[in-house]
Amino acid sequence: MIRLSIRILCAVVLGALFVPAVQVLAQQHVPPVPDTSAQQTPSAPTQSAPAQEPSAPAPSGPPKFPPPDPANFTASVPTKQVVDSFLQAMWGYDPDRTWQVQGILKTEVDGISRVIVLVADKTGKQQIQPVSFLALPDGKHIITGDTIVDFGAQPFAPIRQEMQLHADGPYRGAASKDLELVEFADFQCPHCKAAQANMDKLATDFPRARIVFQNYPIPSLHPESMQAAEYGVCVTRQGGSSAFFQYAAAVFDGQEGLATPDGATLTLNSAVTKAGLDPTKISTCAATPDVKSAVEASVKFGSDVGIGEVPTLVINGRKINANVDYALLKKIVEYQEKMDGIAGQ
Repeated sequence: MIRLSIRILCAVVLGALFVPAVQVLAQQHVPPVPDTSAQQTPSAPTQSAPAQEPSAPAPSGPPKFPPPDPANFTASVPTKQVVDSFLQAMWGYDPDRTWQVQGILKTEVDGISRVIVLVADKTGKQQIQPVSFLALPDGKHIITGDTIVDFGAQPFAPIRQEMQLHADGPYRGAASKDLELVEFADFQCPHCKAAQANMDKLATDFPRARIVFQNYPIPSLHPESMQAAEYGVCVTRQGGSSAFFQYAAAVFDGQEGLATPDGATLTLNSAVTKAGLDPTKISTCAATPDVKSAVEASVKFGSDVGIGEVPTLVINGRKINANVDYALLKKIVEYQEKMDGIAGQ
């Protein structure tokens, strides 16, 4: 059993603020912080929150938010318009979710504002819940829980640009980067193997998407993942992206063979053969320093853009766990297309 490596998480780091209450498995490359129950919406601290959590049972109709008190808008930034745009980007894929900005307050630290939002379900199935986060002075980031998150009317734009510039792994689908789905994965990670069903469905349902595989091995947990990634780099160099995805499918299918060094050699050589290439040539290529450097550069790239677990899928800059329910994943991709003005093109 791998200790401190597998836990139940919401789709990428932000719990109720960024995704619905859906739990998925993810493999982390850092020890997890204590779990604070990902299915609960974070509550605003009582000493500064202008809104009180309702104590009555959940309503049976549309929620009725209390009117915001102007006295609870003591900070000039961020503006309510920016907060609403940010939440629309985060939550807009869910037609049943509704919210109201209840306060934007100054804090003891100059330039840091506390934002209070009331969140509810339009059907009335859930109680109104308060959500609180801190907006930082740069206007580009917030703190929610122990996580720093990109903020603004277009919060995914910076990471989208980084992906377009630096995601250099093999890809399938369209050459255009208008809709770019970048998967960060480890060949020996069981959750990455499970995510391949979602990735294959995305390739079918979104033929105009560019779907990139970015190596993110975690050798501290998966000793043979680095070699598998190095073989993958060489397969791509010698056979192109098409050969790589044949290789990748074979490695994930035979993942149990990576449990030992000898088994890994047999598994990887078999996958290379299935991709139509020569295992001896691939093995020789994989032993070269520049290939190791290429894999390390891919991991560094992921770390630099905030990838903290695998499998992570970056959808035009939006990070989400690749193992979420496919219906939800498809809905988010479709919404991101709409947000970025590329739906129906």
